Amino acid sequence: MDILRAPKARFRDLPDYPWRPHFVVVDEDDLRMHYIDEGMSGAPTIVMLHGEPSWSFLYRFMIARCVKAGFRVLAPDLIGFGRSDKFSDPAAYTYARHVGWVRRWIELLDLNEITLVGQDWGSLIGLRLVAELPDRFARVVIGNGMLPTGHEKVPAAFHVWRAFAKYTPVFPVAGILQVGTKRRLSRRELAAYRAPFPHRRHLAGARAFPELVPTSPEHPGAAANQAAWRVLEQWDKPFLTCFSDGDPITRGGDRYMQERIPGAKGLPHRTVRGGHFLQEDSPDEFSDAIIELIHSTS
Repeated sequence: MDILRAPKARFRDLPDYPWRPHFVVVDEDDLRMHYIDEGMSGAPTIVMLHGEPSWSFLYRFMIARCVKAGFRVLAPDLIGFGRSDKFSDPAAYTYARHVGWVRRWIELLDLNEITLVGQDWGSLIGLRLVAELPDRFARVVIGNGMLPTGHEKVPAAFHVWRAFAKYTPVFPVAGILQVGTKRRLSRRELAAYRAPFPHRRHLAGARAFPELVPTSPEHPGAAANQAAWRVLEQWDKPFLTCFSDGDPITRGGDRYMQERIPGAKGLPHRTVRGGHFLQEDSPDEFSDAIIELIHSTS
């Protein structure tokens, strides 16, 4: 099975993303996962997980703000995205493998007392890991994300998105980021989102993701997510939501989690301005929600 790597040259001079790359092998196929690791090694640890079709570049403003506030911030690129390795075959990507790759990354770095920040697929993967490795996580912040079990009503916007990802002959990553962002991205920012995908073969992971979301109880990922919810329904550590006011896909997911997860009770949940990619539209507000939660619950 082909493993692809985007040329280093495509990641030169990225705007507001000056950090040194780190890599770790996460499976027996020598599959490399890239990640950012900034801040003091002994400081409280924040892990920021991105979704589709973005990469750790999405968190660039938030990484800088949280590091300046005194935290250690790690932001991996999921396999198939960013500077991480990519398979050319969409069938190589499964929900379970994505969870396994990030779990291996956490274990290899021996991360503990983690504050998880997840958005989009960063929530689908991250919340599974919170349930599977609860002792490694101290608190959770979810923005525009959820953990679907297949029992929830699926928004019409998601059905459109899934069909688009599967059938469109051209998958315009930068255009997708712009549609999901309220503010106008610069030419350099759009180029940075295109950087990981020099050829259509590199896009297999991005195209595969929508089909991996459990939309019925019979979906291959549904049973594991249902088991994870049984853990989350007992989760009494801090669980904060910070959703945007303009995302048609995840709208209402914040209230759903607030009602079902004990650790969400009584926290200052936020609604900020923005589209699906609230990291681009409201990075300061999203960062401040994280920083204030850690300070108030440490």
